[in-house]
Amino acid sequence: MSKVAYLYPGQGVQTAGMGKDFYENSVLSKEVYDKASEALGLDMKELCFEKNDRLDLTEYTQAALVTTYLAMTRELEARGVHADITAGLSLGEYAAIAAAGAMTDMQAVQLVRKRGILMQNTVPAGEGAMCAVLALDEKIIEQVLEGIEDVTIANYNCPGQIVITGKTAQVAIAKEKLEAAGARRCIMLNVSGPFHSPLLKEAGDQLFAEMEKMAFGELAIPYITNVTAQKVTDAQQIKPLLAKQVSSPVQWMQSMKAMLEEGVDTFVEIGPGRTLAGFMKKIAPEVKVHQVAKWEDLEKIELR
Repeated sequence: MSKVAYLYPGQGVQTAGMGKDFYENSVLSKEVYDKASEALGLDMKELCFEKNDRLDLTEYTQAALVTTYLAMTRELEARGVHADITAGLSLGEYAAIAAAGAMTDMQAVQLVRKRGILMQNTVPAGEGAMCAVLALDEKIIEQVLEGIEDVTIANYNCPGQIVITGKTAQVAIAKEKLEAAGARRCIMLNVSGPFHSPLLKEAGDQLFAEMEKMAFGELAIPYITNVTAQKVTDAQQIKPLLAKQVSSPVQWMQSMKAMLEEGVDTFVEIGPGRTLAGFMKKIAPEVKVHQVAKWEDLEKIELR
């Protein structure tokens, strides 16, 4: 029998209209959006379904995406597609933990809303940046960054794609140096802060204090953490790992290799775009990643 993993992408995949077809067609999905609107005091329909300037601001983006991911997940589960293990890139990890049973959907949505605000307040919009470095060995990237203050690696996405993070002016300097060192391209990302940078350690500490006010349940299935790329089965580890995750590199490539070692042979990427499927083509090209981004995608997934 297949071993199924749910995968959730990170910030940057947000798009106006995401999840609207799920809201209109699924009672379960509609309930997630409506409850999130009530829990956050935000109109999630307006934020997610209509073109607006807030969707790309961290304090709104994270809640909008996790709400959308979980709205899609609940309908997918109702159709009989259940995960044996989960993982999410950066903020996607909150959806992964909720899908694994340790958080309620509303705990996940409320936490990422708080996380987004803390991150944005710690390093205001415009003062931090991220850049994807293509086709340059990670060891060379690490060597170049050693000589640049306040710039570090944020994401090990896949072979040939590493993301750097830090203060905006310093990331611009790093971009030039990495292009000179042989990078095929360096692409600035559509984010409003230096995610997974030591600059955000304070935000992680404050987030931990918020999580301490919440009681998490036990994990029904394991998830793979960004911080260590290892399987988590003990719910007691979740809070310290999520606090550390804010300022630590995302070990996504390593996380996917860990899933393959666990025997996962069916991957389902839940959310807009095909970012994680693209990474998997570089990590393990023989593996197929199913996509749930639109309502019609549900019909293409074989039920278990």
